[in-house]
Amino acid sequence: MFADDLELIDRIAVALIQRRERIGTAESCTGGLIAAACTSLSGSSAWFERGVVSYSNEAKAELLGVPKGLIALHGAVSAEVAEHMARGLLAHAPIDWALAVTGVAGPTGGSEAKPVGTVWLALVHAGRPAQVWRENFSGDRHAVRLQTVTAGLTALCEALEDRDN
Repeated sequence: MFADDLELIDRIAVALIQRRERIGTAESCTGGLIAAACTSLSGSSAWFERGVVSYSNEAKAELLGVPKGLIALHGAVSAEVAEHMARGLLAHAPIDWALAVTGVAGPTGGSEAKPVGTVWLALVHAGRPAQVWRENFSGDRHAVRLQTVTAGLTALCEALEDRDN
């Protein structure tokens, strides 16, 4: 975790507590690092509800309701799967926000279409359109995973601090 992530987590905590909202995470390539970052703050149980690590395709289907056909059609590392991961968590947990990530952290597993460092993130708030975006990170496996954590936390913080949300 980067030092800047601690500031983001503090801001996220304040915003969620003020809004009386809670968040959950659905993580694949980060293996729970976003949940770990959130829960590194004392008192996080007031705003962090749960984290689901759905590393395998089976876990994405069983735990988050991602249709197996969708994974077969688009691949686990796709906008569609990231959004379904977030929506599935939102549907099955007492949360207001869901942050999902799926990607290729490397050093293996990449392809021409989805090279190492390709990560899809999705942020969903109940009753609002999803934010889904692709990042192309560089570096080794550890660097890709840490950059994914920071990107997810940054997007969440910005969404929470946006007065229109």
